[in-house]
Amino acid sequence: MSIEDRAKATAKNVEGAAQEALGNVTGDPKDKAQGKAKQKQAETSHAVEDAKDAVKDVIDKA
Repeated sequence: MSIEDRAKATAKNVEGAAQEALGNVTGDPKDKAQGKAKQKQAETSHAVEDAKDAVKDVIDKA
């Protein structure tokens, strides 16, 4: 996984956590939901990139 992709996913996770926290403070369910969705996007991005790394490791060992 490229460092750039991992950084983008981490930034998306932080952004989502902040938005969810804002929604909790303000009581805005839309912000809470959007924040959780951004965090899930980040998790998915990390999982995809981890899979890419695993495939690359297998290819490198072959």
